[in-house]
Amino acid sequence: MSAAAGRSLEDRIDRIESHLAIQQLPVRYALAVDARDLDAWVGCFRPDVDMGRYGRGRQVLREHIEPLVRGFHRSVHQICGHRIEFTGRDTATGSVYCRAEHEVGERWIVMAIRYLDDYARVDGEWYFSRRREQHWYAADVTERPQAVGFNGWDGSGEPALPDAFPSWAAFWKETT
Repeated sequence: MSAAAGRSLEDRIDRIESHLAIQQLPVRYALAVDARDLDAWVGCFRPDVDMGRYGRGRQVLREHIEPLVRGFHRSVHQICGHRIEFTGRDTATGSVYCRAEHEVGERWIVMAIRYLDDYARVDGEWYFSRRREQHWYAADVTERPQAVGFNGWDGSGEPALPDAFPSWAAFWKETT
């Protein structure tokens, strides 16, 4: 029996429309980052976005991210894939693959990223509730990621992948 069985046509159409709206969020986010359109960027997040110890709301998010994006000049964020799983009628989670490039001084940093997203529908619109970045590596385009310990840019933080995948250690345990 399919997942759609037992759901009304209205519910099925709502799910399709929701899926399409959520798919646009990472694209809108990438375009906003690369254009340095901070209003569009924070507009991808729910109005009461929780910034933890910093507070709540889009203005708090903006104050947090503006100094970060001033740490690099040009950027290109390419969305490579997106998985969405609905957790309720107005909530979902997702995993987004992205190849990002950043001009940092004289360097051109390439990153392979996975975003872990939480989405929520607020007043009929879908937004990010939370967005966490994990990456495999950050390296200058002239470097092999292994040559810099997969961390060739201080601004990128410590790479979490592939170790953050729950199946990673179990897979390699079987071969050692």
